Amino acid sequence: MLALARTTHASAADEKAVGEATARFYSALNTMFTGDVGPMKEVWSHAADVTYMGPGGGFQVGWSQVQATWEEQAARKLGGAIKPERMQTTVGRDVAIVSTYEQGENTNADGQPAKVSIRATNLFRKEGGKWRMIGHHTDLLPFLQK
Repeated sequence: MLALARTTHASAADEKAVGEATARFYSALNTMFTGDVGPMKEVWSHAADVTYMGPGGGFQVGWSQVQATWEEQAARKLGGAIKPERMQTTVGRDVAIVSTYEQGENTNADGQPAKVSIRATNLFRKEGGKWRMIGHHTDLLPFLQK
């Protein structure tokens, strides 16, 4: 069983680094909405065990599947912006969990503004001294489902 309690293994430096990794993810997400997937590729681990269950549905396992999904989303150029609210972060020695609400707006298939208000869980793992995303799971958004 993984030990994830803050007080057991996490240092203040790791807690700060996970906060910075979370900020990089949301910056990369908003950049991806413009069609640029580059920053998203930097945030994620490229390991075979990463998972993605995003607002469009599906269950991707492994970096190649996750990367392909982010590239598909970038091609849509959804515009808008998402920000995390009410974050709860748990940091362990090598794994961290960030639970949050994602709030904001994108555009739907008709080019109209579409409100985003979903729950999300982000998972990070310390790899080579850096915190990388290994999982992202959100509620579904009807306007993104295929």
